[in-house]
Amino acid sequence: MPYYVSPEQLMRDKADYARKGIARGKSIIVFEYADGILFLAENPSATLHKVSEIYDRIGFAGVGKFNEYEQLRIGGIRLVDVKGFSYSRADVTAKSLANAYSQSLGTIFTSEVKPYECEILVAAVGESTGTNEIFHILYDGSVTDKRGWVAMGGQAESLGSILQDKYPGEGVPDLPTAVKLGDETLRSVEERPMPAENLEVAVLDRTRARRKFRRLTDAETKSLLG
Repeated sequence: MPYYVSPEQLMRDKADYARKGIARGKSIIVFEYADGILFLAENPSATLHKVSEIYDRIGFAGVGKFNEYEQLRIGGIRLVDVKGFSYSRADVTAKSLANAYSQSLGTIFTSEVKPYECEILVAAVGESTGTNEIFHILYDGSVTDKRGWVAMGGQAESLGSILQDKYPGEGVPDLPTAVKLGDETLRSVEERPMPAENLEVAVLDRTRARRKFRRLTDAETKSLLG
């Protein structure tokens, strides 16, 4: 006879397993700033990116196991490319992509033996701060709509408690202020040196032409940090 495990215990064990895997990864902070959305992550690698472009106005960020959120990133790019080509580029939205990711992660979490040890974020910059879209998708497919800032990864709770106090209650910061706030927050939690070369910084900048995503070079990051 196969051994029996209650559904509640099975889901609890899977959730604990996924959370422990995510907690081993480095954190990411996402801010709304005056001209768009900022992604800031600790990432010593120059080639394995945690943040990337998905479509014209849409960016992606992942924490946890690289190979798993990289699979999700590639699948998302294929999905939106086909939709934009078949219909219209305007039909590609962050909400529809977040829903697709939610269904995929939810199915994996409930059906597979091992859940994905990652959580992801899909963000789309709007014509104004009020029309930005930021969706945080967890390992079990849960989706939340965020405003202002999001912290993900191993130190998410500590980062969140700091940002709750430091992020402006009214209005949004400019880019240099947002980069400095993110850097100071990561340093205060990690409590160790973090040179600019170890930061991966990217923006969705609404002032740019069709493609809004842009990576900041190490020199630009150093300049913004002063």
